[in-house]
Amino acid sequence: MKKNLKIAGVSALALMLAVPAFAQSAADTIVNPNAIDDQIDLQNFQVQQQFDRANDEYRFGSPNYREGLSGSASLGYAGQSGNSEGQNLNIGARLTHSYGQFSQNLSFLMNFSEDDDGQASREDVFGVYDGIYNINDRFYGFVMGRVRTDGLADEVTNSEARDFASDNGLTGIGVADDLTQAQRDQIISDSVEQDAFIGVGPGIRIFDTPDLAWRVQAGVGQSYLKFGDGRSESEVGYVASSRLYWKINDNVFITNDTDVLDSDEALRANNDLGVNFRITEAFSTRVSYLSDYNEARTGTQKRTNNTLGVSLVYGF
Repeated sequence: MKKNLKIAGVSALALMLAVPAFAQSAADTIVNPNAIDDQIDLQNFQVQQQFDRANDEYRFGSPNYREGLSGSASLGYAGQSGNSEGQNLNIGARLTHSYGQFSQNLSFLMNFSEDDDGQASREDVFGVYDGIYNINDRFYGFVMGRVRTDGLADEVTNSEARDFASDNGLTGIGVADDLTQAQRDQIISDSVEQDAFIGVGPGIRIFDTPDLAWRVQAGVGQSYLKFGDGRSESEVGYVASSRLYWKINDNVFITNDTDVLDSDEALRANNDLGVNFRITEAFSTRVSYLSDYNEARTGTQKRTNNTLGVSLVYGF
């Protein structure tokens, strides 16, 4: 599968839904264009990441990596003071190693945020390992591992307190300290502190061409869940995945990325559908719809999260 989406020229405009921080920074700038250049670069980077992920040969095709180790890493920090205060730190990396028929991929992402009240609002670490051994052009074996941790699962953040108040029709609650101990315990017991899985199994490439790549895999392994109140559950889990890439023409391609992980404690599933357009040599867009379901979310937490994303890039 070859890259077929190229952004021509210098990116002059990048738009992404649900990014109010950019609008605020631009409004605070009167005459100095340099003050918003970093924000524009950040938007361009985020949009390009979405396109690159949709055109990822490792996930959807059967790539032939160069022998040895390769990878990339990124770090981003933003701090605000004045009318609004807060900090955000994002660290990500991806390492790939290939030798003969065996290729490995390790990705991890760390997100740390602090809200207006100076309280930590996010401490997430997410890591994924994929190892693929190609038996032949069609069949392969895989080993995969994933872990996601929430460093604040045993605490109640101010945003969680406000969400809890809104969902339960409570008034006068603006921070976590306004909640009773029973209400705080309820929120913590519903929070998942760690969600991990490691498994092995076979896979098959149903289609494997530059224009159409579809592979499916299924396996068995060990699932582990730990909740904010200290409860934990370790049990056998089953995983099934599908990776579909379809290049309709030189200007349009579709991806659909599905994962299902099931155990006695909880069913977890997500589906990421993306439609990518190159409208002109200078104008490209991606529309995506991500659905994420986790049966371990109970009580105050909704089990299903849906996200609609629209990314536009225009260059000249």
